[in-house]
Amino acid sequence: MSKKKVYASLEIADQEVRLVVLEVFDGRYNVLRTEKASCTGIQNQKVVDEASVVKSIREVTTNAQAALGYRIERVLLAIPSVNVQRNNQRVHIQIEDGTHTIRLFHIQQGYNKAIQRKASDEVEFVNLNRILYTVNDTETKKIPLQESCEDFYMNVDLLYADKETIYSYAKCVEQANLEILDLCLDTYAISQQTACLEMSYDRMMIQLDLEADHCTLSVFSKGRLMNTATLEKGFNWFTSDLKEKYHLSDEVCYRLLQNLFYSDETKAKDIIIYIGQNDLDRVEITEKELAESCMPKIRQWIAQINETCAPIVKQSKSRYILTGQGSNIVVFKDLEKSFNAEAMVYQESCMGARDGSYVCSLGMIYAWQEANKIRSIDKISPNNNELEASIDAINQQTRKGEGNFTQKLKNVILTERK
Repeated sequence: MSKKKVYASLEIADQEVRLVVLEVFDGRYNVLRTEKASCTGIQNQKVVDEASVVKSIREVTTNAQAALGYRIERVLLAIPSVNVQRNNQRVHIQIEDGTHTIRLFHIQQGYNKAIQRKASDEVEFVNLNRILYTVNDTETKKIPLQESCEDFYMNVDLLYADKETIYSYAKCVEQANLEILDLCLDTYAISQQTACLEMSYDRMMIQLDLEADHCTLSVFSKGRLMNTATLEKGFNWFTSDLKEKYHLSDEVCYRLLQNLFYSDETKAKDIIIYIGQNDLDRVEITEKELAESCMPKIRQWIAQINETCAPIVKQSKSRYILTGQGSNIVVFKDLEKSFNAEAMVYQESCMGARDGSYVCSLGMIYAWQEANKIRSIDKISPNNNELEASIDAINQQTRKGEGNFTQKLKNVILTERK
């Protein structure tokens, strides 16, 4: 019988900390809980106020634990794609036990040999990019367990991230009394969820992770993350003029962007869509003013993307995919043809986490599942005893009919008849 596994993934984003708790059972993925907490401790993807970050991490974990009924002891942690480096290792594994059969420990042997390679003093290994196996002169992506041969090769592509960034993010998690189950580059995690990795076998994929204060541009080809770059303008820049004029908060500015429905300013009406009060006076913003203030900057942002990616687009067939919290800005759907190659806005459809800001956290769990086929680590995020006690309590309620909606409805109907 399959055992339920529960994992918690943590992303420390520009202005908030995000947590997703997900259950894996019989190949199905069920979101159990999502949490967010505002955070002022991150600037330019660097920790500038450790106490603020730790406080936000504790807030999301405490809220999740209260709702779920068990402690979260360890998390998967997203690492910003800063100073990302790739390294490729070709490892030769000989089967010397006389069986001439590839087993899991042979794969683990090759994996451990590959990750021993140090790329540079400025970076640390984070996660696998891709592995190709060559068995009997045949190349495959699938783990070749039980294949018959005397030796085989593993072509291991590795991803490294900025050492200082890793240590500063990890320290915040540890200060919040959490263990780190594994690390994952945020762009790589997102590509697992958006299917950028798979789609890159047919064309060059350009992934745009749009967040509050920055956008991470990532290029994928042949199932690998090839390169990343950071653009210093995020969606907060779109509303910077309105923020300065009316002294608005970032939260209000983001809600305004979510109510920006016209990409053509001439179609926007002169009707009030926001009323507020600041320290000086009453604030009223019309649909027309919002469009006229934000749309030129959004077009300018797209033009910068087009200019940056022009050499890639000219080189081969390419496709953009926009994700991150910025993908919740609905007007981008009308602007897909403004890019210099085919483009789409990724819409998260996972039940319980239909929000572009959770794409990274969801993808981390999928990336972990893939990597763990080799590593075979049995740890999960919650306290195991408390998780089992929670499952037993739910099963008992189900058997008694207390947690069954159909049974509850039946009881109500029968009571009314009486």
